Amino acid sequence: MENVVIIGSGLAGYTLARELRKLAPDLPVRLLTRDDGTSYSKPMLSNALAKGKTAQSLAMASAEQMVGQLNMTITTHTAVTAIDTQAHRVVTAMEEIPYGNLVLAVGAEPVRPPLEGDAAGAVLSVNNLADYAVFRAALDEARHVAIIGPGLIGCEFANDLIAAGKQVTVIGPGKAPLDRLAPAPVGVSVQAALAKLGVEWRLGVTAARVDHHAGAYQVGLSDGGAVRADCVLSAVGLRPNLTLAKAAGLNTGRGIVVDRHLQSSAPDVYALGDCAEVAGLVLPFVMPIMHAARALAQTLAGTPTVLTYPAMPVVVKTPACPLVVSPPAVGAEGHWQIEHIEEGGVRALYRGGDGRVLGFALSGIAAAERQAWSKDLPPVLA
Repeated sequence: MENVVIIGSGLAGYTLARELRKLAPDLPVRLLTRDDGTSYSKPMLSNALAKGKTAQSLAMASAEQMVGQLNMTITTHTAVTAIDTQAHRVVTAMEEIPYGNLVLAVGAEPVRPPLEGDAAGAVLSVNNLADYAVFRAALDEARHVAIIGPGLIGCEFANDLIAAGKQVTVIGPGKAPLDRLAPAPVGVSVQAALAKLGVEWRLGVTAARVDHHAGAYQVGLSDGGAVRADCVLSAVGLRPNLTLAKAAGLNTGRGIVVDRHLQSSAPDVYALGDCAEVAGLVLPFVMPIMHAARALAQTLAGTPTVLTYPAMPVVVKTPACPLVVSPPAVGAEGHWQIEHIEEGGVRALYRGGDGRVLGFALSGIAAAERQAWSKDLPPVLA
């Protein structure tokens, strides 16, 4: 087995390192990261405030502790500037590092909405622990938070912030929140539950500009309206980080294109996590990362393993209205069957022409039915 170099210290990079260690205790592994290499749970960033968590208390292990746990080399605060796929080397400002197998676990970057205004640069996003530390500091002085983006992350932050006693306004273009994940009645049920707690919704509009105003900010909307807030958070989505891959000449689409062994278009160069596109799928969620890391670890340890994905329902962290979604496959033929539950919630089942359930979105009391509906779902990638 040849040495492995991993670029990235997020969930994908560290999970792969853990899985490799189970299979190959003596395999030389080196991890390179732009940040300080702290291990933490990224999903907790969007529900940490109401629990009183700081960036420091979210940290699970330092880079030094991870070195001890995984018997590997970790180089922090080091950006990889180039990959030489012919010579099997990665280049940093300090050195050139040879690899036998290289893994890109470089994640995704927040999409920045095209905002005008003299405070557009003050809009925050939370994509890692350092971002959360900045956001948490801003919240010490902020009473009212405007969230641009009513998707999964926007709704999770809205629930967390309102539970922590903040005023919250959510801005977005759709008729209902979560419209990329679930049919409108499900999004409306989440919207209503959060509105009951005090969340204000400005839907059917986009944020056009952000300006300084009276010691705070004013978000100008596409319909001519405005929202005044002490802090503005952008949660409009993520875009796979393709900079290194493109510079190295790797095939890219929405993500770094890899085969079912997670190998890119270059020999011995692999990708997994939020940056990877496998079989046309880019899945920025925890469970796909876990499955991919286990499969890739087997491959790198000498047992080539094809990646498969079972059905992987996503639990949305909105305790005001519990929600679990398992979207149907892209291109699946069928229709949504919507049922409003008297006790509160919506059961939305996506049924194929033969009546089989191909996906679902369950809100409120229906979220407790996740296991019952999951058992017969088709795999995401067989």
